[in-house]
Amino acid sequence: MATLLEIDESSIVDNDVQKQIEFLGEFDGDEYDFAVKYAVLKELSGDEPEDDAIELFNRFNDDIVDACLAAIERKPNATTIVVDENDLE
Repeated sequence: MATLLEIDESSIVDNDVQKQIEFLGEFDGDEYDFAVKYAVLKELSGDEPEDDAIELFNRFNDDIVDACLAAIERKPNATTIVVDENDLE
């Protein structure tokens, strides 16, 4: 599996209503909308995200990129690639 996912840093948004971090990313020349569920952040950090979800997202960026790539592989045609704890290795 290729390992290069470019995250558009300016597009990162904390959607606390849906309990997910949303952003645009480019992989293999295609642009995708991503939504990383708070459950992923909790699994990686051991803490429930509160006002620090974007900070946690940035801290665990490498693991999240790997999970995003796994999610693309599972759901390449989805309008929004939803990344949940099942996408973690």
